[in-house]
Formats: sequence, C-alpha cells, structure tokens
Amino acid sequence: AASGCQCTNMRSSSRLLARVAAPRLGPAAFVGSSSRSIYSVPYSELSVGVPKESASMEKRVGQTPESVAKLVKEGITVKVEAGAGAAADFSDAAYEKAGASVVSRDEAWGASLVTKVMPPTEEEAKLVGDRMLLSFVFPAQNDALVKQLQAQKATVFAMDCIPRTLSRGQAFDALSSQANIAGYRAVIEASGVFGRFFAGQMTAAGKVPPAKVMVLGGGVAGLAAVQTAKNMGAIVKLFDVRAAVEEQAKSMGAEFLKVDFEESGEGGGGYAKEMSAEWHAAAREMLTKQCEDVDIVITTALIPGKKAPVMVTEEMVGKMKAGSVTVDLAASAGGNVETTVPDEMITTPNGVKCIGYTDLNSRLASTSSSLYANNQQKWIAAAGPTTTKEKGVFALDPEDVAVRGMTVLQQGEMMWPWSPPPPPPPPKPPPKEEVVLTEEDYKAMYTESAKKAGYGAAAMLGVGLVSPTAAFSNMFTTFALSGVIGYQVVWGVAHSLHSPLMAVTNAVSGMTAVGGMYTMGGGLVPSTLSETLGFTATAISAVNITGGFLVTKKMLDMFKRPTDPPEFYELYAYPTAGFIGGFGLINLGFPQAASIAATASALGCIGGIAGLASQSTARMGLVSGMSGVSIGIAATIGSLSWPASTYVQLAAAL
Repeated sequence: AASGCQCTNMRSSSRLLARVAAPRLGPAAFVGSSSRSIYSVPYSELSVGVPKESASMEKRVGQTPESVAKLVKEGITVKVEAGAGAAADFSDAAYEKAGASVVSRDEAWGASLVTKVMPPTEEEAKLVGDRMLLSFVFPAQNDALVKQLQAQKATVFAMDCIPRTLSRGQAFDALSSQANIAGYRAVIEASGVFGRFFAGQMTAAGKVPPAKVMVLGGGVAGLAAVQTAKNMGAIVKLFDVRAAVEEQAKSMGAEFLKVDFEESGEGGGGYAKEMSAEWHAAAREMLTKQCEDVDIVITTALIPGKKAPVMVTEEMVGKMKAGSVTVDLAASAGGNVETTVPDEMITTPNGVKCIGYTDLNSRLASTSSSLYANNQQKWIAAAGPTTTKEKGVFALDPEDVAVRGMTVLQQGEMMWPWSPPPPPPPPKPPPKEEVVLTEEDYKAMYTESAKKAGYGAAAMLGVGLVSPTAAFSNMFTTFALSGVIGYQVVWGVAHSLHSPLMAVTNAVSGMTAVGGMYTMGGGLVPSTLSETLGFTATAISAVNITGGFLVTKKMLDMFKRPTDPPEFYELYAYPTAGFIGGFGLINLGFPQAASIAATASALGCIGGIAGLASQSTARMGLVSGMSGVSIGIAATIGSLSWPASTYVQLAAAL
C-alpha cells in the first residue's frame, strides 16, 4: 500500500477488510495498475466459519481437521458448526484437537469468511449477510443467488471460477480435485452392478473375457475413469472432441476413438466447445457401433454454463447387451445419456443398468472433503502474501489472478465475469552497438591464441620427458586422438538429439563385452571367480547394447513425420552380414583379419555417434553404430580359441 494511505471504516465486513488505498476503486481497478485498491485483514482478526452442508445427499464439509490445523497455525480463528464433518467421518473432537472452536450454526455462519462446498440456499445466503463467502457458486446457473448476495453487499469467491490455465492455480482447482474422485467412483459404481470381472481370467472352470469400457470425455474425470478401469484390467476406449486428448489416452493404454469428420473441439480455458450438427451426426454413427460392442459406458461431457450434450441416445442404449452399464457423470446438468434419471439407477427393457447418481463425491466423502479443504486452505493462505509479500495478512489484491478470477462480488459490486488482461509484450532487446576492432585488437586475439598453443607445446614436451616406456607413449597418443575425435564428433549436436545421442553412446559403451569375453572360460559354466566376472560383464554389456539401440530407435521414431519419405535402412544389414561372413572365412588363414575387423568396428561406432549430430543423419548413425558393434563382437569371437561348450556359455551371456 502507498505510504500515507487512509483506512476507512465500513459496515460489518468492512470492519474486517481494511481498505488500503483511497479513494474506493471500482471493477476497473482489478485490471491491474500501479495504484490498485487492496482490501486486507490481519489473520489475527480473521475468522473462518465451517457450517454443515444442507444439500440433499451432500456429505462433504468445507474444512477438515487437517486444513483447520494449518489455518490455526497461521493465527486464523476457525469456527466449526457442531456435527459439520460427521457425515465425512470427521468428529467434533478432531476439530477441537486441531484448534477449532465447535460452535452453533449461527456462530459458524457469523464468521468473517464462511467456507462451504455447495452454493448456499436462499436462507443460508441471508446468514452470510455482507461478509465473505468461499464455496462453489456457479454464477452462470445461479443468477438469483448472486443477485441476493449482491443486494446484501456480500463479498463472494467462487471455487468454480479459478482460472484453470493458471499454473499455480492448480493448487486451488477444486473442480479438478473433485472431478478426479468422481471419475474414480464412477468405475467403482459400474463394477458393483456389472455381472463380470473387469479383468479377463482363464481358469480350469472356464474363460472369462475382460470387460470393455468406453469413456466419453477426456477431462480430469474421464482420465481418472480410464486409469481406474485400466488398473482393474478392463479394455478401455476413450472418446473426446479435443485432439490433444489422444496422446493422454494412449499413454494410459486406452484406445482413442475418432469421428470421421474434421472439426476441432478445443475450447477456451482447457474446456471443450460445443460441436456442429454435422459433427454430432457422424459421432452418433460411430458411438452407436461402439455401444453394441462395449459393456460399460461412462460419460463426463460438460460445457460450462450450458446443458450437458446428449452423447448416448435411447436408441444406442437399446442396442447395448443385457447386463451392460451406463454411468452418467453429467446427470446434474441434464445428462449425456438420454435414459439417465438423476439420483437413480434404472434398468431399461433390454437389461441395461443406467446410473445417474449426482453424489459420487459424497460416496467418498472423507477423501473428497480432504482434497476440497486443501484447495480452500491453500487459496486462503495465498490470497495476499503471494503478491503483496506481507505474511499474516489476508488481502484481496486485484493483481492476483487467482483472487481476481474467483471474485464474483466484492462488497456487493459485481466482478463477474472476468477475462484476464493480455500478457505484456516481451521487452525489446537493447540495441547492439557496433564494435569496430582496430589492428591492435586483432593482434591481441592472435597473441592470446599463440600463448595457448605455446602452453600446449610445452605440455606435450613435458609428457615426453616423463614418459617411462614406449607403451605409455602409444597409449597417450591413442588417448589424445580419441579426445580430439570425440570432441569433434559431438560438437554442435542438435538439442533435440541429446537424449538419442546418450542412448546410442550407452549402446556403444557396451563394447566392454569384448573385455568380458576375453576373461570367460570354463566350458558350459564359469569355473573361477575371474571367469564368473567375465560372464557377468558380458551379460550386462549385452543389456547395454540391446537397450541402448532400442531406446535410440524409439526416440528417433518420435521425430518421424507422416510426410517423410520412405526409409529402407534395413538394407544395410546385408553389407554388415557380408563383412562378418567374409571375415569368418579369411580369419582362418590370415592373422591380420581380426585387426582390420576391429578397425571397421571402431569406424562404425564413431560413425554412429557422429551421425546422431543432426536429424538428417541420425537414423544412418543408428545403423552405423549397430553395424560397428556387431562387427566388433564378431571380430572378438573370431580371435578366440574356445571349446564348443564355452561358446554355448557366450550365447547365454549375449
């Protein structure tokens, strides 16, 4: 807040929310300006009320003992209505142990910030008065409620209005946390009335095929249903209008269904948009065929502020097999399944059980409450300190997107709907000043380079002075050349190929198998410790070789585009096999053949690493590396004189 600001006393909630800027600013202030209006209250003066939920079948509670303990630790007073958490298995004693006061209904509603799950009723809204409310509100569907709270000059925050594209907003995203539970519970409900195992079984008593589950809608709830059904052993199919969901479906082992009609279903804020009539016609045709095949259909398709689209018609349900199940997670918004009856399970004339429960979260009340309370507690703790950097103060900062996005009303002033301001343009790079180099500058650069060359020459002479034997000098020469070659090979590798390069290098490093092979022996099994270590080294190196090349191929396949020309790298297997076969023939009478084969192997391995420097040569590099390692292993085998039983041991190691 600016220095010298004045605090204005207001009614009721205003005594708790100190206005830290003057004069009072309207909605435009929330767009973000240097002189913004921030309403704040110290934690020591803030009380959080937790009333009991009154909605039918609602068992959740706004705060749990765990979240209460965190609020109390910050210095916030928490008032819990007696019995508020009983339906979710949280006793009054547990709340008291966490530091809350167990109070009457009126006292809980009289707190400065009331935390709930479901939107308040008309009577409950009156109890809020002109204080603060934090709960699900769904302002687009509850216009009368919002107008009532507006008339009362209340301040309202909607848990369902968190900007879902805000990365740190994920901690406050109650829609996602509750949808995740609903998706899981939908599968559990379906399994409870389905007449078979989800996983297939083959027993002496007979064969039981796996259940086939189709999930419509690939949001949080849909993906949770996919994961749960897949974990239970079912064959899972997923359908969504958004193409981006396809990768998520495949990563979870589900088949992604597509409509034979080109139209994007991507909507704003991560939601799906409403599709055209032509697309719906094509989708109905595809879904009708799928309904005839699957055993369980779980629907999760919702469009914010609108009636849920009908995805499964009565005709489709009529074509499902007897004993099949539908679970409609959109039952509260009209339903995706035409036969759905909200809050009931019915059986159609053809024997399909249609579940329309709207209390799936309350069927896991303890877990649902814990996650929801965690969302609320983190939002309360973040409102203020995140942007103002002032700890211990709850503040409504209009420049905090998480606070502004969830604000429906502020002291009776309508703040919803709200669109976040566009991001600021990237800063322009400072103009580069052209540097004009003089002759002396160029001379200084060459002088520095000449000094480094002189240091290198002196170092080489020093090695010559201390070299004890010719063998040492030869090894140093090999080391120096290897270092130069290695540097030149990997210098300038494309960033996207760093991982494939590491994988192929790992495969080439498996040439340590050569050393292991030279220490192997003993016939069918090793007979000494050194032979056992040789066998182990060879086996582990073989894993490195195979795994490295397989991983490299899979990573390079990810870069392959449908428009790329056809490739026939398998043809290089013929010259490699020809070389190995020719080596096998000439090695019998020409002792230097093994040395030449080793050189060919080294060139192939270096070529493999060098080829991974760019996309255009990466696949050729993979083939070169595979050829080099194959020739190296063959050359090593050709230089050995083992009994036949040891070659059997080698085959087992490889």
